[in-house]
Amino acid sequence: MNYQNSLAFAIEQDRNDPLKDFRNRFLIPQHNGEDAIYLCGNSLGLQPVSAEQHITEQLNTWKNLAVEGWFQGNDPWLSYHKQLSASVSKIVGALENEVTVMNSLTVNLHLLMVTFYKPNNKRFKIIMEGGAFPSDQYAMESQVRFHGFDPKEAIIEIFPREGELILYTEDIIQTINEHADELALVMFAGINYYTGQFFDLEAITKARHRAGAYVGFDLAHAAGNVPLKLHDWGVDFACWCSYKYMNSGPGGISGIFVHEKHFENNQLNRFAGWWGYREDKRFLMAPGFDAAHGADGWQVSTSPILLMALFKASMAIFDNAGSINTLRTKSEALTGYMEFLIQEINQQHGEELFKIITPANPQERGCQLSIVCKRNAKAVFKYLADNGVIGDWREPNVIRLSPVPLYNTFEDVFVAVQHLAAAVS
Repeated sequence: MNYQNSLAFAIEQDRNDPLKDFRNRFLIPQHNGEDAIYLCGNSLGLQPVSAEQHITEQLNTWKNLAVEGWFQGNDPWLSYHKQLSASVSKIVGALENEVTVMNSLTVNLHLLMVTFYKPNNKRFKIIMEGGAFPSDQYAMESQVRFHGFDPKEAIIEIFPREGELILYTEDIIQTINEHADELALVMFAGINYYTGQFFDLEAITKARHRAGAYVGFDLAHAAGNVPLKLHDWGVDFACWCSYKYMNSGPGGISGIFVHEKHFENNQLNRFAGWWGYREDKRFLMAPGFDAAHGADGWQVSTSPILLMALFKASMAIFDNAGSINTLRTKSEALTGYMEFLIQEINQQHGEELFKIITPANPQERGCQLSIVCKRNAKAVFKYLADNGVIGDWREPNVIRLSPVPLYNTFEDVFVAVQHLAAAVS
């Protein structure tokens, strides 16, 4: 696309956008009586207009049917989570029975580690990206200690090369190969929360196969943002939150993926609960855990219906929007436009006031740009907020802006970058 630094260009792109009507399905925060420019979907997605209706329907079921709501009504709660599997599987590139919706992200990560982190005196090491989101770091550290190992010895973090900000795939694969004989698990984010780098998950998965270890991914910043093919790539497991790009509300329900190749492996441990018991015999209340087939067998606790109702509202929007590739096309165009406009600021000033640390290659990023502000960073961020641009701040001087294709526009991007330019003038 040949971008132009003009409002007329932005408006024309919005006029021709096949997804333009989906913005009306979300509630936009207000600033001085007008729609704010919300570029923080990487942290919390916007509320679907239909969310209140979905919640109200389930409250009415509770009111009118009480406990019988598990078995009666239009959406019996006993199988409510299954209504989400088809939508979620398309987003992460999985078979329907390889995904289920449950718990929250780090809880799910711990539950999956019970299954897929099986260290012994020879194989006990975990490889992860340096600077992973702290929750992942804490989870890995605690899992290693739980098994009696020292995190300093067991956890191998891969950091960028000297003077670089992003990781090279060849460095990741080389590290996996170097530690192949000691490796129990490769655990990476899909997209690094700080830099916005989208890792080559297929290449990482192939490398761990050769090393004889399991591989898992935290897809918090990837699910609903970039195309994924977890089944085809042969990923062992993954988990994600849904309140960022999948708009399920603050602290919304999470989900997991377990590849079907593991379904019949009785040697894999798991923490069991009644909700993960095979559904056709669940109410016999028999002793001895007999897991439900598929990812449902990793469930532990009863489905939180109200959280799932919020998620269902968003999934209906994704279903109507088409494939994740449709969203990806607009996402690449929006993010590319923001990148173009920021570089225009640098050229106009004759210096790099804003350094984009997210990869320039569209295939190596989602819709997030992480921007190092080299002059009065906190003041610039405050200026944006004071002018109705909602972004995200990361110490010491990084502003994260994420134009989400379902509800952001080219005009949003143009006006936001205009404010960014004004902030440093």
